[in-house]
Amino acid sequence: MKAIGIVAEYNPFHNGHLYQINKIKEKYPDYAIVVVMSGNFVQRGDVSIIDKFKKCEIALNNGVDLVVELPFVFSTQSADMFSYGAITILEKLGVERVIFGSEDDDIETLELIAKTQVENNEFEKLVKIYSKFGKNYPTAISCALEDLTGKKITCPNDLLGVSYIKTILKNNYKIKYETIKRTNSYHDTSIDNEICSATAIREAIKNNIDVSKNIPYSTDYFNDIHLIDDYFNILKYKIITDNNLEIFVDVEEGLDSLLKKKINESNNFEELINNIKSKRYTYNRISRMLIHILCGFTKEMANKYKDITYIRILGLNSIGSKYLNSIKKDIDVPIISKVTREKDEMLEYEIETTKIYDIIGNEDIVKKEFDKIINIGGTNDKK
Repeated sequence: MKAIGIVAEYNPFHNGHLYQINKIKEKYPDYAIVVVMSGNFVQRGDVSIIDKFKKCEIALNNGVDLVVELPFVFSTQSADMFSYGAITILEKLGVERVIFGSEDDDIETLELIAKTQVENNEFEKLVKIYSKFGKNYPTAISCALEDLTGKKITCPNDLLGVSYIKTILKNNYKIKYETIKRTNSYHDTSIDNEICSATAIREAIKNNIDVSKNIPYSTDYFNDIHLIDDYFNILKYKIITDNNLEIFVDVEEGLDSLLKKKINESNNFEELINNIKSKRYTYNRISRMLIHILCGFTKEMANKYKDITYIRILGLNSIGSKYLNSIKKDIDVPIISKVTREKDEMLEYEIETTKIYDIIGNEDIVKKEFDKIINIGGTNDKK
């Protein structure tokens, strides 16, 4: 039995995701679909609008066969660390290929840019030169790549795709890669079309606007949502009371004092980020840093938890179960389907982040960490 891999946040799952799954099923009808999914915190430096267990259930009800968790220590870091965690899990799970959405749908260009970063010795030299001239790291990378290849990519899915390919090349993974043309803009704020961006859907949900035509499931899932600003006072307390902010991931020298200065001038995450960001520190870099402070994710922990030491199953259907049984003897790390007291340290920290996420809302999400995995049939029917 063979499988296709998808890396996703599903924040939230929408018709564009269903389109991707259906396209994969058309081309690879006999393959299982395995999704590595971010949990309660996501890569852009935000909380997931609904918890990971709801996201898992929705995915299984819309064509996914097996959902595994991308741990917090990977899901909230830079694109390269995010990609390393996700692709390594898919490699360990033996999937034949990873398929990802792409704005330009030009796999040759993405591969060229990835190979340049991995194989061209001039790349890092140029990045350092551009950095010395005041470019932030992402811009320095973009400038260096344009010099070496004549190509420039700026869209988020294409950039993530390059990171996926880099991970595969650097680690000599067997997994293949393929793109599906994205049908909408990541930055589109309109929900007029049935397929629109997750950004637009999240904004609509926040403002109590009906999104039923944009998702293939009931809006009842949004009865209890999580918004980043609900955690602002917790973050503020931590910044004010912690005397050594530099221990947290992404907090560089100078940012700690700036945070302490600006926190009392800010009323929410957006204001705080805008009060700190600069040419050197991008919006997304700052937002991830704040999530790391909120959840106590230190540089020491990041150095300790650099490898995939377990695979956590969030949910599956009969096809996913069949696939997992066919390959589990070849997996070189523990497969965890039920959390017990005998936990991996990285998994213990994962549960700590769930406790923080669970501070907001009316559902006992922490309890779900210790329940049995979600096991359902997996149909495309609306609930």
